[in-house]
Amino acid sequence: MSAPDKSPANLAATAGIGLKPEHYRPVLEATAHGLWVEVHPENYMADSGPRLNWLEAIRRDKPASFHGVGLSLGGVEPLDKGHLKRWKTLVERFDPVRVSEHLAWSAHAGTYFNDLLPTPMTQAALDHFCDHVDEMQSVLGRQVLVENPSRYMPLHEDIPEIDFLAETVRRTGCGLLLDVNNVHVSAHNLGFDARDYLDRVPAGAIGEIHLAGHEPDEGLGAELLIDTHGAPVSEDVWSLLRHLIGRIGPRPLLIERDTNLPPFGVLMAERSAAQAVLEECLAHV
Repeated sequence: MSAPDKSPANLAATAGIGLKPEHYRPVLEATAHGLWVEVHPENYMADSGPRLNWLEAIRRDKPASFHGVGLSLGGVEPLDKGHLKRWKTLVERFDPVRVSEHLAWSAHAGTYFNDLLPTPMTQAALDHFCDHVDEMQSVLGRQVLVENPSRYMPLHEDIPEIDFLAETVRRTGCGLLLDVNNVHVSAHNLGFDARDYLDRVPAGAIGEIHLAGHEPDEGLGAELLIDTHGAPVSEDVWSLLRHLIGRIGPRPLLIERDTNLPPFGVLMAERSAAQAVLEECLAHV
């Protein structure tokens, strides 16, 4: 294993899990060292209620990261000011250790699409995206981590995705949330080399890593992989993770599971496997 890059992002590099209502009590009672949770803030944008009470109780004991899915940073329209205000209210109340969003869009002409849709890799799209990242960071008073997308078909691309992300980091001072499963899915579907992609990511910008499961398309089978977050992490993705960690060193690492939610013990076993990868790397530092 090569010597990792010793950057400030190595601090508090432990494994976490996505927080789901089905697991509120076991998460609250969990004693695993270094466990943290990731929250979709859109699920907590209310004035009161049991979800907020649970999050408050869990946050007193464990770090939380906020991972947005609905701000449409990659869109061409102005950001929703009300949505940003609700973001800020939650950030001020719960003081998350990290905040993040996606290189994607989900709203246009007054319609919200319940999906993370692909942003074209053009100069105009880059300019819009950087403006939106700047605005989000300014409103929240926080650095935002931007997540790389999963992609299913070739689109018009003037700027390679990795260069698009690197230029966003340079222009806005944001960081990156590197989703290794998204890299694997996109590489398989579009025919590029996943390890080469990981080798080109600016190491110092990576503030968090995601791992998730994918599944073959119902119609096309293994010819097309779908980022479902509904299956265990594949061995191909574990292998890519070890390659990445060997290059950049340990970073906060999340197991994402949003559908086909397994029992808490099964999820924590996968989290333990991720923690073991981090500890193996630390042993070689």
